[in-house]
Amino acid sequence: CDHEHQYMTPEDEWDRDLLLDPAWEKQQRKTFTAWCNSHLRKAGTQIENIEDDFRNGLKLMLLLEVISGERLPKPDKGKMRFHKIANVNKALDFICSKGVKLVSIGAEEIVDGNTKMTLGMIWTIILRFAIQDISVEETSAKEGLLLWCQRKTAPYRNVNVQNFHISWKDGLALCALIHRHRPDLIDYSKLKKDDPIGNLNTAFEVAEKYLDIPKMLDAEDIVNTPKPDEKAIMTYVSCFYHAFAGAEQVTHNFHCLCWSHIRNKAMQQKLEDFRDYRRVHKPPRPTNHPCSPLLSSPLLSSPLLSSPLLSSPLLPQDIANAWKGLEQVEKGYEEWLLTEIRRLERLDHLAEKFKQKCSLHQSWTSGKEELLSMKDYESASLMEIRALMRKHEAFESDLAAHQDRVEQIAAIAQELNELDYHDASSVNTRCQGICDQWDNLGTLTQKRRDSLERVEKLWETIDQLYLEFAKRAAPFNNWMDGAMEDLQDMFIVHSTEEIHSLITAHDQFKATLPEADKERMATMGIQSEIVKIAQTYGIKLSGVNPYTNLSPQDITNKWETVKHLVPLRDQMLQEEVARQQANERLRRQFAAQANIIGPWIQTKMEEIGHVSVDIAGSLEEQMNSLKQYEQNIINYKCNIDKLEGDHQLSQESLIFDNKHTNYTMEHIRVGWEQLLTTIARTINEVENQILTRDAKGISQEQLNEFRASFNHFDRKRNGMMDPDDFRACLISMGYDLGEVEFARIMTLVDSNNTGVVTFQAFIDFMTRETAETDTADQVMASFKILASDKSYITVDELRRELPPEQAEYCISRMTRYIGADGPAGALDYISFSSALYGESDL
Repeated sequence: CDHEHQYMTPEDEWDRDLLLDPAWEKQQRKTFTAWCNSHLRKAGTQIENIEDDFRNGLKLMLLLEVISGERLPKPDKGKMRFHKIANVNKALDFICSKGVKLVSIGAEEIVDGNTKMTLGMIWTIILRFAIQDISVEETSAKEGLLLWCQRKTAPYRNVNVQNFHISWKDGLALCALIHRHRPDLIDYSKLKKDDPIGNLNTAFEVAEKYLDIPKMLDAEDIVNTPKPDEKAIMTYVSCFYHAFAGAEQVTHNFHCLCWSHIRNKAMQQKLEDFRDYRRVHKPPRPTNHPCSPLLSSPLLSSPLLSSPLLSSPLLPQDIANAWKGLEQVEKGYEEWLLTEIRRLERLDHLAEKFKQKCSLHQSWTSGKEELLSMKDYESASLMEIRALMRKHEAFESDLAAHQDRVEQIAAIAQELNELDYHDASSVNTRCQGICDQWDNLGTLTQKRRDSLERVEKLWETIDQLYLEFAKRAAPFNNWMDGAMEDLQDMFIVHSTEEIHSLITAHDQFKATLPEADKERMATMGIQSEIVKIAQTYGIKLSGVNPYTNLSPQDITNKWETVKHLVPLRDQMLQEEVARQQANERLRRQFAAQANIIGPWIQTKMEEIGHVSVDIAGSLEEQMNSLKQYEQNIINYKCNIDKLEGDHQLSQESLIFDNKHTNYTMEHIRVGWEQLLTTIARTINEVENQILTRDAKGISQEQLNEFRASFNHFDRKRNGMMDPDDFRACLISMGYDLGEVEFARIMTLVDSNNTGVVTFQAFIDFMTRETAETDTADQVMASFKILASDKSYITVDELRRELPPEQAEYCISRMTRYIGADGPAGALDYISFSSALYGESDL
């Protein structure tokens, strides 16, 4: 199916793995079914279920013939699966021959009723035969159809066709297409954009009633679907193109042809040629043939048609009358010719059909008589005889199925004789040979059946014993295979409970051995009976049981193996019991220590945390307490070392779980390292706090206040504050923070950008801030100097002594001085300083 030119673009190709949206699948099923029926009705048929009605390929081939106007190869008439696949393949081959690339669509999937593949195949047919040849200006196929719709609907309000899905949801685009070509069918001015269902139903009903375009969509499905299926919409809209654009082209071509004939006297020449044809051929016809009066009509010699006036302008009525007469004459003669042609075609068709069916039948019967005469059953075993019987039954079914073809051959021969076919003698000879051969095949078939049934009975007794042996030997053999597998199974256990469970199962198995031995003896007794019968009646055994590959020796050998493996399994289980008991002692020994060490480490971690946040004592007292904790931790190291030794023993014994404790050695190691790190870090922090306190001159009371604030906002109780908690802490201490100022402070307390503020960084920051902050007394002392020791200050003094911005800030915020010794307009700098204390903008 490879062609140099493929009309399908990648986005049009059907993808096997594409999962159809249920709404889209529903739309496609309805639309594609209606589209197929719009063509199939021309052949007098239709489909109901699109994935079922195309399964045998017959209607699919008929659909392709209707829409293409070409004949496909004759379909297979059989009803078997391979007949259906052959017909579908003929249809697919025809589609491929038209330049269509079928992506992952196979005949088997269509025959199996695969909905996705069937819809994909119909879509490729629609693309090829309904959309590919659409051409508007320099665009074609899908783009050409879209351009045609845009051009036709451009003048209409509320219509903007940009695609084949959303643009059609309100129904106005369809109504505009109809109104553009048939304004008498729809009053577009009365349509409303907010009534999509009404608009769509109007378009569907008008198109079906007046334009012969069947209803392919449901208004509710289109409106209620966020994005209607593009393939369904495109298929329906293409019908409007063919209904309107095709009609316009035909009308245009007809007018051009008429005027061309008139101007070039082609009408007169056509009539002269037709007269010459009649004079030369004079085809025989009955005098009462419907075309007789037309062929003898004086219209053929009409002065009007032969008048030289054709070279000059004619009246439109004269031209119309002349043209109508010519059409009537040609139509009558054409009908007579078609009748004769059809009669001859019928004879040729029957003769060709007879030859084809005879060839097929003789091809099938070739060699069948020789096969039926064979005596291969004389040296066969019973299983081989039964296989031959099944094969013979299949042949009988096949023979019966071909009876219809023989009857059809005889019927066709009879019809050819009735129609007086010119070569009827050869037809009759060939037909008689086929019928004689058919009777002989029936006789040979019955003789072979009788022979096969007679030989079969001789082996039935031995065969029944073979079958019984196979039925009993197979499960017993499976039991022994399972027993050997279990007895040699490599087990891995991790507890004494698990090994005791294995021992219990093994004891239960040993209890079944006496019963198994009885079954072995009964099975072997069947084989002994077979040998006895063969010796008695002189039957030569082949030595092979046709129902099983197991021999009596196989059963004996495996039974001896099972008896040998049982004591070996006993020994392995007892050794594992001893190992698991030793492992359990190691587990308990490790768990006893781990259950003490784990909680001890956790307790020490919590106690160190309490010491680091305790604000009751001095830093020196905290340091002494921490040093004592550090010494206790160092002294406890011997317990960790002992636990490591027990852990090493567990590892060497491959013990990886311990139900007696939740602590693993890794947990203990991590906790121990954290404990050492925590005590060292905490001691270091307290030492830094002491150095900071002594270097900055901070009192113990201030340090305790800082610690209390930090502890309050350390919500996670991990000795660190996140940025949000740090901001809340600063606000609670009187800071008025903007985003820029807070960002600046964060760079000071978190220079490494870790995302947290440690207590040491907090202390450093607060120490620095405390040292840099002016007190209210300092501020008042500064204003008192500016005011020359007065209890008030004037506006002029502020503006003279301070920068303009600071001066205006103070003037706008100082209250009026109320003392008697102050002039009018004097300001109270004392109350202002008290209120200003702690603000950062001064």
